[in-house]
Amino acid sequence: MRLLIDILQGAGLAGATGIRPFLPALVAGALASGNIGIDYENTPFAFLEQPGWLLAIVLALIAAMAMQRRGVPEKVLDSSLAGIGIGLGALLCAGTLADHDVVWWPGLIGGALSAALAGAATQSLVVRTRARLDAEARAALPIYLEGAGVALAALAVVAAPVTILALGFFAFLLRGGRRREGEKYAGLRILR
Repeated sequence: MRLLIDILQGAGLAGATGIRPFLPALVAGALASGNIGIDYENTPFAFLEQPGWLLAIVLALIAAMAMQRRGVPEKVLDSSLAGIGIGLGALLCAGTLADHDVVWWPGLIGGALSAALAGAATQSLVVRTRARLDAEARAALPIYLEGAGVALAALAVVAAPVTILALGFFAFLLRGGRRREGEKYAGLRILR
């Protein structure tokens, strides 16, 4: 049972970093440093709760916010954050498995896949949503994504079974987005 909880915690943390990478990693590090639900001490991933790592995450978050304000194209920033999210998700999932002396390397694969699923679903939703929003609402979208990532990270640690619902929701979003893309031009084909 403990292994299942660890897998769900790791996949949930990875999914949260797939939404937005930095704040979920900070939540995981803060909870681990307080030994609340997870603990990376005495594992190869002990650095995930060290102050230096957490400071690096904060600096990366500040850099990403500065890039966004400077007008870096949204596609470039989103792709960069997705890649970082996959890497952090892999580390957090593997670290969670290593917490209870379980073989941790499958967590790298599972975490990367969970983060990639969450990232792809979020990207699909964001692209569809941005097109319909005005400039002010579009600027607030990253704040909502950060909040969703923090909420999922905290829930994954405190109530790990929530991860099943979250991953199912991501799969639903991704499938729905792809279906809508196919329907987008269906009316044009009928007019021929």
